[in-house]
Amino acid sequence: MTEKRFLEKHVLITGGGRGIGFEIARHFGREGAILSIFEHKGDLLDSACEALRAEELPVNPYLVDVSKRQEVFDAVDSCEKSAPIDVLVNNAGIALETPFLNIDEAEWQRIIDINLTGMFFVAQAVARRMAARKSGAIINMSSKNGLDGEFGYAHYNASKGGAVMLTKTMALELAHLGIRVNAVCPGYISTPMSQAIDDPAFISTFVDRLIPMNRTGRIEEIPPLFLFLASDESSFITGQTFVIDGGQLAGQKPWRELLDKTKVDG
Repeated sequence: MTEKRFLEKHVLITGGGRGIGFEIARHFGREGAILSIFEHKGDLLDSACEALRAEELPVNPYLVDVSKRQEVFDAVDSCEKSAPIDVLVNNAGIALETPFLNIDEAEWQRIIDINLTGMFFVAQAVARRMAARKSGAIINMSSKNGLDGEFGYAHYNASKGGAVMLTKTMALELAHLGIRVNAVCPGYISTPMSQAIDDPAFISTFVDRLIPMNRTGRIEEIPPLFLFLASDESSFITGQTFVIDGGQLAGQKPWRELLDKTKVDG
């Protein structure tokens, strides 16, 4: 039997109630981790914990709004009482589609509060505990949109770009304390959040125009990178940004006529 990489390690996942966050939690649990999940919706938290416990994976639920500093610090204190946090997956985030000229103050603030300020609150609360132990790994969820722009997502893009720079600065300041910090930037992944925003016709056109691998990403393709970045296998990696996007950021996707001219020898 393969040895479990995170046996008895305590892993905190924010936004772990559904989608990518839930799948990351499940993968860590299957590798032996003790799980704690922060989620701001009680129904999502309950259903996620039920599904994890059905697999006999230990999980501690916390109803937390990551944009509220005191809630975050109190919840982290509770987490630490159960077991020291070894790994933080800073995943909580939301997306809204609104053209730049139409974004109002409330919508702008909501995105920034959750995606960037919330990430900062959780990271600081956990890193202070890790610093005392001189050990820990933090993986921040950014996005392909944190590295280039996309029409209609100025606030989301800004928050995810901020997450990249927050990651780099945290890595610089925390390296001497034994804490590694990296970011993951998924491209277009089929999640409940993306499906709520985009209809099938848009997705098909998006893939055809922009993704060289000619499909959207699958949720289960994301967690393995998080496990690698949290493990001893990546012990000399910090301050880096990893993209999972099917080749979208590699450059302009070639048009069909050009591909048809490609010849394969042998």
